[in-house]
Amino acid sequence: EDERIVAEIMERRFFPDHIAYKTWEGFHFAGHEIRITEATDCYGAVVWPSALVLCYFLETHSKQCNLVDKNVIEIGAGTGLVSIVASLLGAFVTATDLPELLGNLQYNIFQNTKQKCKHQPCVKELSWGIDLEKNFPRSSCHFDYIMAADVVYHHPFLDELLLTFDHLCKNDTVILWAMKFRLENENRFVDRFQTLFDLEMISNFPSLNIALFKAMRKGRMKA
Repeated sequence: EDERIVAEIMERRFFPDHIAYKTWEGFHFAGHEIRITEATDCYGAVVWPSALVLCYFLETHSKQCNLVDKNVIEIGAGTGLVSIVASLLGAFVTATDLPELLGNLQYNIFQNTKQKCKHQPCVKELSWGIDLEKNFPRSSCHFDYIMAADVVYHHPFLDELLLTFDHLCKNDTVILWAMKFRLENENRFVDRFQTLFDLEMISNFPSLNIALFKAMRKGRMKA
């Protein structure tokens, strides 16, 4: 079952049949052909398999996870694939990442959502743990969903990542988080995450070493 679904997910990806002046990959999600321009000189400008897993879930569970008119923020949006798919499914999306990635992120989102979405997504800088209240004040920012794909890997900002989840998440916010398990240090982040949030694994793909989680603030999952 794992291999069958993984094969179906990976079939959503296609490549140009000729060399282009910009490196790009193509994807089929939400009834659209999505072309993602990549850069190979940094982690945040490449589409990783966790993003495909999350996009596949959003599309195939669109009734249970209805994004129409929902307010969604993606942290660590990278190339923007997840944000684009969420936008095509009807959400109002804020795609965020580090300042040096925003140009490529904005380009991908604009090219793939212009005149295709109910709500035009926006792109905003978010450096984890920095100026959170200034840029995303708790009093006025409310997100129905926080989405994240492959934000936990070997980097020194896991504390700041947890702080960012905590700041953005209200009592009724749902976190959808796709994670590739790599090293023990990063895996321990899951234990720390569960001190603040109830966590449920909703999909697991051992062949990719990727799990998809749903999370809410402690005590809110059943409520």
